[in-house]
Amino acid sequence: MSWYEWLGQSLVVIGAVIFVIAGVGLLRLRDVYMRISAVATAAGLGVAFVVGGTALVDPSLDDLIKVIIAIGLQLATSVVGGVAIARSAVLSGHRFADTDTTDLDD
Repeated sequence: MSWYEWLGQSLVVIGAVIFVIAGVGLLRLRDVYMRISAVATAAGLGVAFVVGGTALVDPSLDDLIKVIIAIGLQLATSVVGGVAIARSAVLSGHRFADTDTTDLDD
């Protein structure tokens, strides 16, 4: 196995770990806004790592073009989707979780 195949497989595993952490975040985070942040970040980064890693495992020019398009579209749509969901939560009157801001008073 060459070094770029090892790198590609490592990137795929890193992307999978990002998705697992986001799944745990969905269960552990307190309100919808925190959950949206976790999912939108994981969608952008996780897909970028997985798709980029698979392109390194079997590289070709056609795959490189597809990877660039897929990563660009994923990053754009995950941001727009996260903002749309957060805005709909605000408009529906969903409350924010109580946070401790006493450290910011100084």
